[in-house]
Amino acid sequence: MRSNIAVGRIVLGLSGRRERRSGFIDIPLELRDPNGLAALACIITSTPGTLWVNFDPTRGTLMIHVLDLIDEEEWARTIKGRYETLLLEIFQ
Repeated sequence: MRSNIAVGRIVLGLSGRRERRSGFIDIPLELRDPNGLAALACIITSTPGTLWVNFDPTRGTLMIHVLDLIDEEEWARTIKGRYETLLLEIFQ
């Protein structure tokens, strides 16, 4: 709920003085299973302020958009460590 409110405040321009920067991030993935990728897409897209943009199967690279992008490396670590690792255990 707090994340949804924070995103709403950003969209409405009520987020305070800090300048907001949105952007795209490319994240290399080991996950190739279509079901695992679909689960990851659901997780990322349901996270407020993030959106699954593209997966390049030849390069194994996921592109996401983040509304309030502060640290690209932290996003990559979070997706790989928190989600991809567990999905690899399930879908390998």
